[in-house]
Amino acid sequence: MLRSMYSGVSGMRGFQTKLDVIGNNIANVNTVGFKAGRVMFKDILSQSMSGVTASAEGEQGGVNAKQIGLGVTVAAIDTLHTPGSAMTTGKSTDLRIDGDGFFAVSPGGDGEQVYLTRAGNFDLDANRQLVNADGMFVLDSGGGIIQLDEEVTAFSISQTGEIISIGADGLAAPTGVFIAVTVVANPGGLEKVGGNLYRMTPNANPDGELDELGQASDPETGSGAIISGQLEMSNVDLTNEFTEMIVAQRGFQSNSRIITTSDEILQEVVNLKR
Repeated sequence: MLRSMYSGVSGMRGFQTKLDVIGNNIANVNTVGFKAGRVMFKDILSQSMSGVTASAEGEQGGVNAKQIGLGVTVAAIDTLHTPGSAMTTGKSTDLRIDGDGFFAVSPGGDGEQVYLTRAGNFDLDANRQLVNADGMFVLDSGGGIIQLDEEVTAFSISQTGEIISIGADGLAAPTGVFIAVTVVANPGGLEKVGGNLYRMTPNANPDGELDELGQASDPETGSGAIISGQLEMSNVDLTNEFTEMIVAQRGFQSNSRIITTSDEILQEVVNLKR
């Protein structure tokens, strides 16, 4: 069987994966805090027809190896953690991180299972607890849930993430409660679990452990500042995605042509043996 046929099949599989990733990027172009993905390829081990011949000065010349590639495979599917565009909403519980940090949320008040997110579309529930769109608790810098007192009629959030209460008299007072912002050594190593959430893995932080939750604008961690009244939108670039989609489509067509041509050659061989 012709090697080119199997190479064409591997190319079609690779470009199908690329189209899947591009389709997901375009589908999430308006998803808050979404980070685009990209597909990287690598060649498969080549088959050697003959090895290298060493040269000897004045006696014989060297000969390069003869190798035939056996196709392509997916090397990596990366998540690009570049900043997304800012959208101003004017809502005080809509938060955007101007930096590399992540918000920390937990499905339970104990904070045992912690997820990370860049989506800051938060709100207050009936018990005046700060939660995300799925009802998960937004954690403070101590790992606890954030709950406002009934006496607080209004509040604001500083760039350090501290919640400033505003009483009925209009006076603002610091509460000492900071919204947690944490950084990750390798954000690309985080695992997407859906709902704009990431889970810690051993390739994101050493030993897969989440660093101690801190606060925004910490110069030691570089977590970035919290901007209230804004949301970070998706970092998907539609122009780039449509360009890559055309490249993937043409690549898929070219590889399918390789299979068709290989099949025609095999048909000629079969006809010669009749």
